[in-house]
Amino acid sequence: MNTDPERLARATISLVAEPGDLRCLGLTRELGGVQFLQALQEHPDLGPVLAAVAARLADVRPERELERAERLGVRFVIPGDAEWPVQLDDLAHLAPLNERGEVPVGLWVKGPLRLDQLDRSVAVVGARASTTYGDQVASDMAAVVGGAGRPVVSGAAFGIDYAAHRGALSAGAPTVAVLACGPDRAYPAAHRELLAHLAQHHAVVSESPPGASPFRIRFLARNRLIAALSRGTVVVEAAVRSGALNTTNWAERLNRVVMGTPGPLTSVASEGVHQLIRSGAATLVSGGEEVLELLGAAGEDLVVEPRGPERERDRLAIRAQQVLDAVPVVTPAPAESIALVAGLGVTSVREMLDDLANEGYVEQLPVGWRLAERAHC
Repeated sequence: MNTDPERLARATISLVAEPGDLRCLGLTRELGGVQFLQALQEHPDLGPVLAAVAARLADVRPERELERAERLGVRFVIPGDAEWPVQLDDLAHLAPLNERGEVPVGLWVKGPLRLDQLDRSVAVVGARASTTYGDQVASDMAAVVGGAGRPVVSGAAFGIDYAAHRGALSAGAPTVAVLACGPDRAYPAAHRELLAHLAQHHAVVSESPPGASPFRIRFLARNRLIAALSRGTVVVEAAVRSGALNTTNWAERLNRVVMGTPGPLTSVASEGVHQLIRSGAATLVSGGEEVLELLGAAGEDLVVEPRGPERERDRLAIRAQQVLDAVPVVTPAPAESIALVAGLGVTSVREMLDDLANEGYVEQLPVGWRLAERAHC
């Protein structure tokens, strides 16, 4: 167990300060953990918030808590560690949301997946009260993204989060749950099996130490970590006041790619997503391939444009298609007019019209040529 002074100091701060506490986290980032604790002890007039934090210091035993965490299979990762996900440093100096923000003093991690492997990850979030449609979309999208080698990050909540984790697992891809409680807590309890699997084979991450309970303010603080850890965030189903929109708000302010999947126009569960897309805050995506294209480097993971079913006329030679496209649908036209529209010589157009007539694509009337029934197939 690593018990260097800075790690002990940051563990202490994590034990006494709430996740996302602007003053504590900001001063820790500026001064370092050791000097911040000294300032707390030497200057009791730092204000009511810091005074309340300082009052809790006497009851904290960081060595004991780190030993307990180690017994639980939990490690404490701090800035400067080789494993530290440097993308979290983008939270520095960012304006707060709901009075939460800043770079965490450290992360409590349970599971073998290293956090520095999340630099290409994708967050998939959304409604807890999801629909069958939303669950399927989230699962399929996570499977495609994960199958392409990008870890999937979510919050292990009911609904879309759960579907995203399951989708990544179905593709054999790494997936990480970021919790608003201690990483040893099964929350929600119904997802105990999922969280146990992630802790054994992937990673469960929290800003809160082992044993910490989930509170609303901790969920709001947690959302910034999901957004900051990931290269982009996809929201699948979210009502207008959904907590998932808090995550996309963080992602947008962090200059991450924000994406949304549309749902039925009559679905309340998709109103928030539609609002994001309509306002331009999110890019519409309809599948994992489009997510990969948006997040990839120029020229990488390009999506093949969808095409309708192949028609018989699509198998014609290019010049024959060119002539066929110039033939009117209803009112017949002479070969000279068709040649002018097609941009080809009259002689070659007459020859191709005869061939097309023999194949049933055009028909000749006394006043000119027009498309035959087969041309519409």
